[in-house]
Amino acid sequence: MYHTTGFSKDEITELCALVHATGISSGGDGYPPILSLFKSVVVTLTYLRRNHVQQELAEYYGVSQSTISRAITAITPELARVMRPFTPIAEDLSCEEQLIVDGTLVSCWSWEDHPELYSGKHHTTGLNLQVVCDLTGRLRWISDPVEGCRHDSAALRGSGVLDGIDTHHWIGDKGYLGLGMITPIRKPPHRELLDWEKEFNTALNKIRWRIEQTIANLKTWRIL
Repeated sequence: MYHTTGFSKDEITELCALVHATGISSGGDGYPPILSLFKSVVVTLTYLRRNHVQQELAEYYGVSQSTISRAITAITPELARVMRPFTPIAEDLSCEEQLIVDGTLVSCWSWEDHPELYSGKHHTTGLNLQVVCDLTGRLRWISDPVEGCRHDSAALRGSGVLDGIDTHHWIGDKGYLGLGMITPIRKPPHRELLDWEKEFNTALNKIRWRIEQTIANLKTWRIL
């Protein structure tokens, strides 16, 4: 169950209790009675994480595609509602805490009339997300998506997360040069990096891998 939903059975049970407390009922605009609340939540989590075709889920659970669609339609907004208090927001970021930031591209269709979605860095179309974690790799904040053509530093500035926050102790890659963060030393045009500069970059990369891991965990929810 964990590999399809990202949650253990106990966690799903706890999530079902939170959803049930919202007053959702079966039938009508609620979840399909044939699936029950537990299965409706499992179906929705599976769909959100794996982006399965609804017909595949219908075949697996022995119901119609419309039943799966009803479950997802009913449960998805309830999941958003009950999880909102647990969702990290920019205002929760401490001005004193050392954090790591990086951007990632979540792919989307290549719309010819939306060239702003094209990322020259990744050579594909998508939306830019800015992700922040702490030094243990715990997710602390995710930005709203912006056009894939936006540079990481521009996307971070545009998010407003930097307002009132001193980033001199934040850690980022070379894409955040000029924002006052701790970043790798860029190779000067007329010489190689000195030994101490290479050692500094190596030490910094040994810290930055945490954000790479955090982003990888985030993107296993393939609906992104």
